[in-house]
Amino acid sequence: MNSIGNIFKLTTFGESHGNVIGAVLDGVPSNVYIDVQHIKQCITKRSAQNGELTTARVEKDEFEIVSGLFNNKTTGAPIAFFVKNSNLQSNDYNNIQTTFRPGHADFTYYKKYVNTDYRGGGRSSARETIVRVIAGSIAQQILIKQYNVKIAAYLTQVGDIVDNNNYTFSQIENITNYPINPNKQISQQMAQRVICAKQQNDSVGAVVKCLINGVPVGIGEPTYSKLQAMLAFAMFSIPAVKGFEYGKGFEAALMSGSQHNDPFTIVNNTIVTQTNNCGGILGGISTGDIIYFRTAFKPTPTIAQPQNTVTKNGEKVVTTFFGRHDTCIALRAVAVVEAMAAITILDAILMNNKNNGR
Repeated sequence: MNSIGNIFKLTTFGESHGNVIGAVLDGVPSNVYIDVQHIKQCITKRSAQNGELTTARVEKDEFEIVSGLFNNKTTGAPIAFFVKNSNLQSNDYNNIQTTFRPGHADFTYYKKYVNTDYRGGGRSSARETIVRVIAGSIAQQILIKQYNVKIAAYLTQVGDIVDNNNYTFSQIENITNYPINPNKQISQQMAQRVICAKQQNDSVGAVVKCLINGVPVGIGEPTYSKLQAMLAFAMFSIPAVKGFEYGKGFEAALMSGSQHNDPFTIVNNTIVTQTNNCGGILGGISTGDIIYFRTAFKPTPTIAQPQNTVTKNGEKVVTTFFGRHDTCIALRAVAVVEAMAAITILDAILMNNKNNGR
């Protein structure tokens, strides 16, 4: 299960401290111009932009596309690409060769595979998400040019700093401040919360909200490929994700039907809903309204504090794990959420077109 997608299908390979991280993207529509600069912008959003807030591991993230493009246009053939890993300090991880880190996948990977690349978490590392962002940029460009669908995400919570404002799509699609939030004051508070956790040798969780604008009515498949299920599957494939909700989500459990139902009306001879508590999806199928969902990320498990654990030999130990890690994973995961949403929505549209004989 190193692949995701039905028609628009991404397969990734590589480990955190291997030579390269790479991917093959199949099912790409042909004759679409791909702007390399857009890919670079998406990569920058994911990169370690601020040493005070993000990891000290700064990679060049220079990518090479080796197939599937000709004269900067897609050919319909698989697009293969890779990114070299260069800023490696593998010795930082010598102690986890024999000792399981609490909150990490070391234990489960060892039990499942026995022989694993432990350096930097190996295959379980979020380093793998760099190629998802590249694939997501390609998907976003196809969505915009062929279907006029746009995607944008932002941080709605970092620790106990919560932004409950309901922003319009235009307010979040071109955010430049970092951490990524439309309100600069709230963004600064989020940054300070991360700095505070870092000073305490601790970490902090966060929530990313994503909006998808322009998805036509009728995208999504019954019963087991409902659109929200596809989005949830994609989000839960991202390292450190612990929760997903769309529309009103868990808040809906506190509401009555009269409060939660979205009344239908007619606007410009088109059937629409007056509200959007359903998050743009009914019965697993898009309504034509904005799709929105939230994804929760756990605190980074590697913290510079003594923790109880055991070795592979079953010895109980108390140890501190070091390395170059983000204090708040979600700060850089905004770009990954956008990428996985784009891959999922494009795949769902292509599935719909195929089922309708288009």
